[in-house]
Amino acid sequence: MLRQEGKAEHVVQGLFDLAGRVILVTGATGGIGSEVALALAAHGARVVLHGRDAARLEALAARVPGSVPVQFDVTDHAAVASSVDTLIARFGRIDGLFCIAAARDRRPLAELDTDSYARLVAANLIAPYHLARCVAPHMQAAGWGRIVMMTSLAQDMAMPGDAGYPSTKAGLAGLVRSLAVELGKDGITVNGVSPGPIATEVNLPLGDDPKWAAMINRTIPLKRWGRPDEMSGVCVFLASEASSYMTGQILTLDGGASVRMFPMD
Repeated sequence: MLRQEGKAEHVVQGLFDLAGRVILVTGATGGIGSEVALALAAHGARVVLHGRDAARLEALAARVPGSVPVQFDVTDHAAVASSVDTLIARFGRIDGLFCIAAARDRRPLAELDTDSYARLVAANLIAPYHLARCVAPHMQAAGWGRIVMMTSLAQDMAMPGDAGYPSTKAGLAGLVRSLAVELGKDGITVNGVSPGPIATEVNLPLGDDPKWAAMINRTIPLKRWGRPDEMSGVCVFLASEASSYMTGQILTLDGGASVRMFPMD
């Protein structure tokens, strides 16, 4: 008979309780990031809101109860390390990291120069790696932690005129798996969330494009864009005890796009 090691003493109602947890959300001022931050706070977490625009950060902090705004560039390694140290000095812990901040540059190979591609890699892959490296020792010391990376359908798919972004997200998916294997022994889970087309601010121009409207209708079984708030439920799940035996996984929220074969209609 298997021994039940570390059996959790909780009831179902408490599985999603984040009271007392300190969670850093990068890219919190974006459409998905703000909804995730609001949801985490609604379940009791003390949310640390990251962004680069001070005015937007302060406006979001006013909407997220008990939150703390922090301003830095995720590609500035020294600033990231210093900010994590400051958070530890203030709260004495960091329980969760959500890497949502990302860069987007939709250009074909001939137009996306190598320096621009390097900037995509720095923001979308190296920055999450460095953030995880900064917070992991504190989670290891506590014997508990949640790291969540925002990947993309682009990790497995590609489209013409978008040469750089998919490879950065494919790398991020690999990082999820690598960190899950390495950090699991320390009580840290590492998972990803892969959104399909989401109606965020950056995608608003596409929403008015008839070609994109036709594509959404043809390829997505739910026949619509996803809403940013539809990302928040799975993020609360991944931050909580409810996901305690899940690690190294990437959960796809795409309206069914990734399972539809050869859309003809």
